[in-house]
Amino acid sequence: MRVREVMTPDAVVVGADMTLAEAARRMKLLDVGPLPVVDGRRVVGMVTDRDITVRATSEGVDPKAAFVRDVMTAEVVACLEHDDVRAAARMMQLTQLRRLVVVDDDGQMVGIVSLSDIARQTRDERLTAETLEGVLEPDDEPVS
Repeated sequence: MRVREVMTPDAVVVGADMTLAEAARRMKLLDVGPLPVVDGRRVVGMVTDRDITVRATSEGVDPKAAFVRDVMTAEVVACLEHDDVRAAARMMQLTQLRRLVVVDDDGQMVGIVSLSDIARQTRDERLTAETLEGVLEPDDEPVS
């Protein structure tokens, strides 16, 4: 089974020039934590509710004056739409991420694949359990 068969197409995104307040409202409306940040259809980052809280709110930054680009993570983990679902699940395990951006061969975003997409669409309990275990496995690096 290919990623394009299980992914969520037309995922909601934000632009880097959107205010943090606008991004947070979008997250609340959709009941999601992470949103891809795009320039056109090219993914330039990810912003999460935690990014907004830790990198802005905790520092006293005005969410109506600060922008997504100020707190987003520029490194994005992505898979290709024609990748095998098992390869995407393995990537989730290795990176400890529950969601991956899905791109086409030109690097343009075409969707998002989540652990729940894989569980729901494949109905492969073993794959789901292994992926969840890998995602939740504690990082071995010491906390400083």
